Amino acid sequence: MKYMMFIKHSEKYRNEQIPQGLMDAMGVYVGDAFKAGWLVDTAGLLPTSEGTRVTLANGKITVTDGPFTESKEIVGGYAIVQVKSKEEALKIGREFVELHQKHWPGFDCESELRPLEDFDAPPAA
Repeated sequence: MKYMMFIKHSEKYRNEQIPQGLMDAMGVYVGDAFKAGWLVDTAGLLPTSEGTRVTLANGKITVTDGPFTESKEIVGGYAIVQVKSKEEALKIGREFVELHQKHWPGFDCESELRPLEDFDAPPAA
């Protein structure tokens, strides 16, 4: 099973220096995950000031350049993992948040875990 994991947090953290301890710990964690084969891809996202939204509402498409100041929280990064179960994905999501808790006291975030559709899988009975 593949899962997409998002880390969501306030845009305000973009104005803070990421603690070196977190950067170091994440480097080891991510490196080990790639070697173990369960981490497929991961990246942090640039600030919303670098982004653009394309919205369809009431039959009309609008394009809005960032920053998206009305957003209460933003997606700050993602990871795609290949795991055997939801429980394994949850364990990874929890470990990721725990690294932030340990190395960046005061940082508030949410990690959302979403299974990816598998269009090659046989239909459910």
